[in-house]
Amino acid sequence: MLPESDWPQGSGAPLLFDRPSPGDVRALVERHGLRFEPGFDDAVGLYDQGRLVACGCRAGYVLKMLVVAPSHQGTDALGTLVTRLVQSALAAGHDTVFVFTPPRNAPSFEALNFRLLVADGDTALLEFGPGLGAYLAAATPLITPGRNGAVVVNGNPFTLGHLHLVEAAAREADRLYLFIVREDRSVFPFQVRYRLACEATRHLPNVVVLDTSRYAVSAGTFPSYFLKRLDQAALAQIRLDLLLFAQRIAPPFNILRRFVGREPFCPTTAAYNLAMAEILDGEGIGWVEWPRLETAGQPVSATRVRTAFAAGDLETIRSLVPETTYAYLRSPEAGPIAARLRNLMEEA
Repeated sequence: MLPESDWPQGSGAPLLFDRPSPGDVRALVERHGLRFEPGFDDAVGLYDQGRLVACGCRAGYVLKMLVVAPSHQGTDALGTLVTRLVQSALAAGHDTVFVFTPPRNAPSFEALNFRLLVADGDTALLEFGPGLGAYLAAATPLITPGRNGAVVVNGNPFTLGHLHLVEAAAREADRLYLFIVREDRSVFPFQVRYRLACEATRHLPNVVVLDTSRYAVSAGTFPSYFLKRLDQAALAQIRLDLLLFAQRIAPPFNILRRFVGREPFCPTTAAYNLAMAEILDGEGIGWVEWPRLETAGQPVSATRVRTAFAAGDLETIRSLVPETTYAYLRSPEAGPIAARLRNLMEEA
């Protein structure tokens, strides 16, 4: 937890603080031309003579829908909202907080102890707290010079397709960093996905497995990935996520190339791969796409594994995953995940 001296500080604007109703938030947000996004953990509002004049929400570690009516811009309304929301995030166990805003508004958040991470077009991403600096400091012992590469996967769970990509990439790099998406929004929990990746790649001496924290394919940088939604907002998130990787992650790790597997199924991931070629090239980072490994005339995918696992089809599973993943899927530890998958498929 950060000391109070590091929290964003407001000057105590003479407005009434309260928790607004979702309806009030929606009305104020849409009145100012923004999109209302349901599904937040906390909301704060500032009222002037009973009228909601400013509001903001928090979803996990991301602040969103921050709106201040023109009549109260130039006051401490924004600082008051942000202070309350950061305190809420810290109390919920998040040591770092993200906010997206138009680049013209970035200085207002920098004055509240936020730091700019990346900006692109109409969107800037800033963070408050130890964040990226702490993540890179913790990874310093893993960083070596050379022509290094990167693979970023969710691994839900880790398949022979993932292993095929990692083995091919490892032959092309001095050191290959295998980043596992840390966000826990998949059927297989992060700790399981991370462990299975480590076990499956243990025979590759130049592969280092680490997590993405909040800085690649996360709820902060690319929430549409988990919703499998491809719209204009998702395309903007893709650009921001890739620029953040290229500008803030790749340089300290000496990453000169990023390797991906061809995506035949998911339009969102396919769009991400397509944007990667353009954006990484523009930042001086190579992009290498490998054909997907196939079995029985079909690409190996985690989706096929999950479908077979829910059906108890061990024969199919064995043809799709490394022995380490297969051993896990047959263990009692994986039983609750199988039950959850069956429920999800029944609901669908």
